[in-house]
Amino acid sequence: MLTSTEIDEVIDQVLRGHRDAFRFIVRSYSLPIRAYIASRLRRADDVDDLTQEVFIAAFRDLAQYHPGGDFGAWVRGIARHKLNDYFRSTTRRTQAHERFRLDLASSVETELDAAATCEPSDSIEALLRCISRLPEKLRRVVKSGLDGDKPASLAEELATTVGAVYNLHYRANQVLRDCVKKELS
Repeated sequence: MLTSTEIDEVIDQVLRGHRDAFRFIVRSYSLPIRAYIASRLRRADDVDDLTQEVFIAAFRDLAQYHPGGDFGAWVRGIARHKLNDYFRSTTRRTQAHERFRLDLASSVETELDAAATCEPSDSIEALLRCISRLPEKLRRVVKSGLDGDKPASLAEELATTVGAVYNLHYRANQVLRDCVKKELS
């Protein structure tokens, strides 16, 4: 740890334009500041980010430090302010996520209620009717998926590529989704 006189000399050098001298301050105080922040936070990434922010703020506000003072206390004060800012923004972010979750839940609530009131047997019967109406190739893709067959083996059977099987599967799902929706309406 640098002495008070050494700190004042380094700060004087930095203020005179020798920015690289600030690294001595960072080396001397980064571990105690990091420990101070880590004692209040759980995530190591956040600890690293806040520690960096503290030293950036200290560098930017170095002219406000009074020579002969307790530099460690001054930097801890910056760290305390950065922690307070962090906790305020985290709380706002958490509240925003909660509002989003509630808005999303209320927007799909009617659809979920409609799906819940629909008899499962009605849905299955509608799905089976829709599968029977599919073209042969799409029916084979659906059956293969239900049987758990590998896309590569189905591609070989259909004399096509695995990518084409995935495209057929996607198209079959779209057609079935639309058909079941119409059947249940």
